[in-house]
Order: sequence, then C-alpha cells, then structure tokens
Amino acid sequence: MIRRYDFAPLDGITKVVFRKVWAAHFGGVDRYFIPFFSPTPHHILTDRDRREIAPAHNGGLPSVPQVMTCRAEDFLWAAEVVGDMGYTEVNLNLGCPSGTVTAKGKGAGFLAKPEELERFFDEVFARIQMPVSVKTRLGVSDPEEFSRLLEIYNQYPITCLTIHARVRTEKYRGPVHLDAFAQALENSRNPVCYNGDLRTAEEVRAMEERFPTLDAAMIGRGAVADPALLRKLRGGPAATREELQAFTQDLFQAYQAFYGQVGPAAQRMREVWFYLIHLFENAEKLNKKMRRFKNPGEYEAAEAAIFAELPLRDHCEGDLI
Repeated sequence: MIRRYDFAPLDGITKVVFRKVWAAHFGGVDRYFIPFFSPTPHHILTDRDRREIAPAHNGGLPSVPQVMTCRAEDFLWAAEVVGDMGYTEVNLNLGCPSGTVTAKGKGAGFLAKPEELERFFDEVFARIQMPVSVKTRLGVSDPEEFSRLLEIYNQYPITCLTIHARVRTEKYRGPVHLDAFAQALENSRNPVCYNGDLRTAEEVRAMEERFPTLDAAMIGRGAVADPALLRKLRGGPAATREELQAFTQDLFQAYQAFYGQVGPAAQRMREVWFYLIHLFENAEKLNKKMRRFKNPGEYEAAEAAIFAELPLRDHCEGDLI
C-alpha cells in the first residue's frame, strides 16, 4: 500500500510561490521536490536558484532539492551547498525528456551513456556526505534498456529510485509501461517510487491493487489539475468551487507580490490553468480564452467566466500534456 506521496517537480509550475500557496489550501503531500537547478561551470549559486532552494523561502515545507547535471564534480558541489542549508537528501534528475536538456547529455539524455553514468555514480558515492535519491526513466527509446540501467542503480545505496514508467522519446505521451515497472519493482535493491499518469484517486488505488508492495508514489500534473487529489487520497473531500477560486486568487496575488508586476503573474496563472481546466466540464471555449489572453484584465475575465459558467467535476479528466 502506498504510504508516502511526493509532489513531483514541474519546471515552471511547482516553484516556491506555487508550493506554498498550494500547501496552505490543500496539502496532503509528504515531500515537495524542488524543480531542478543546474550547477554553473564556476559553481556559483544564482539568485534565482537560491530563491527556490533557500529553506527560509519554503515556508517550512518538507522539501528535497533536485539537481540536473552529468558531471560528478558539479553534483557533489551542489550536494554540499544544499547540505549546508540543512537539507538531508539531494535528488539527481535523470528523467527530464526536454530536447534542450538531453542534447547536453543531462536529464534522460544521460541514460544513453550507461558507462559514463556508472563512472558518475562511482565518484559521487565515493565522496558524497548525504543521502542521494534518483528520478529516472526506463531508458531513451526502449523500455528494455532499463535492465542495464537497473544493474547500475543496484550497485549503489540510492535512498529512493523514482521511476517514470516511460522512455525519453515518449516524453509524456502514450501509455506507461507497467510491465517494465513491475520488473523494476521486483528487482530493485533500493526503495522504489512510482511516477507517471496518476491523475485520479481511482488510478492511484488501481496502482496499489496491482502493486501491493509499492510504498511510494510521486504525483505532479495530477495534483496541479486537481489540487485536492492528495487530500482525497488521505480520506478528505474533493475541492469545492469556492476553495478553488480562493486558491487561484491567492496564487495570483502571491505571484504579483513575487514578481512585482501583474503581467508576469498572469502568465504564470496561464500555465497553472493549462492543467486546472481539466477539472471543469464543457471548457473548450473558455479554455481557448484562457490560453490566448493578451493582458491581465483578459485573464481575470476568463477565470471569472470559468468559475461562473462551467460545471465542476470531482476529478480531472483529459490528457494532461
């Protein structure tokens, strides 16, 4: 049975402002994974990255920083930085499928070079002073690649291996490979966490039934599309229209305070509504307005119309891509 729920890092969405407002309104997560930062060649923490990972900015939320790199020296430096901040775990991102990332051999692109990945882990685990978790995919283009990757992972004391059950080329499209995940769960020497297409409480319960030994799940897009999803998994109620409206209004205000301008705040809300719109029925027309607004006033009008006119579901539906 799943006992731990992690909030997946969605770059551009689940940044510090979103995490704090979401937690204040809904919650239900055991740990929040901070969207990755990539160490600079000169090992200087940028102001932007510091805002995200500084514990004082995270409102006391239980959080795990995520690092994206293919250089052991850079990862070790980043681990030392977050360790000095008081974090007790650092996560390596081997799952991001973005072309701009994988072209540099980072994220899921690192999976294409298993020998280099093994050398990376040799150096990291020979020197690291804190627990390391890993978020991975099944491979680059074929789930069969994961047998070799798991051989590598099993050599090291990875505190948790979070597996997104797709390969890099699939990004977030198509069915997840549950048979391949089953083999990973059975053969991993390290604790395993499942990630991929958990959008409703029913889908999570189905995972529990199929994998009764599974202890942890990471949920991202599903928890943005239905902010009460984790609360429901803890036995709580679905979100009400009033709750959702209070959440989006508080989030919009928090973005304005963070950026000091209403324009960037509205743009951030557009990204949130890309997922949240799936909690409403008959949303096609107003969704177009939300995606195409030209100024903050049009954004506020589109949001007001959604809450005033559209029926609210008790769970999200549709393709969360």
